[in-house]
Amino acid sequence: MKMLKRIILFPVRIANCLIYVFIREHSILIIRTLYKNDIWKLRDSCLKKRTKRKELLYYSYLQTYGAWIGLGAKFEDKPTFPHSYNGIFISHNAHIGKNVTIFQQVTIGSNATIGSKNQGSPTIGDNVYIGCGAKIIGNCTLGNNIRVGANCVITKDIPNNCVCVMKGLEVIQKDKILDNTWISVNG
Repeated sequence: MKMLKRIILFPVRIANCLIYVFIREHSILIIRTLYKNDIWKLRDSCLKKRTKRKELLYYSYLQTYGAWIGLGAKFEDKPTFPHSYNGIFISHNAHIGKNVTIFQQVTIGSNATIGSKNQGSPTIGDNVYIGCGAKIIGNCTLGNNIRVGANCVITKDIPNNCVCVMKGLEVIQKDKILDNTWISVNG
């Protein structure tokens, strides 16, 4: 009986595998066609009625940009991504306010380290501009009307109406010539 069940279900499994491969390989085309090139329509559809295929399509599309935006992340409004989704990571538990602009290579990530001072996920207020490469990590709150400069690392609360920038460059002078030869780990 078990063998008969396996034989009957085998074509179904193959068909499902082919569907998943098609979705992964053609996610951009599918989203352009079915969702008028709007990933947020697909995201809303996933949140209303979650299916494995919709989630696969959503994450496959983001993966083509090296991005991950958790379906559990709360957005008050659709953020602006001036350079598309390239390298964007937004934690599953993050909360993003209205009128937020997020540039490329930004991480809005949770701190899941047990015993950490700021364990949790970021909350970002309204009218926030997040420059390229910025990292906002852990249970911190960015107020309203904040501008985060490029490559800033934020792990604590920022009050309203602030600009965050990293301090200037530190140059360390060496007494001898540095050997900057790159050595492959593959040999």
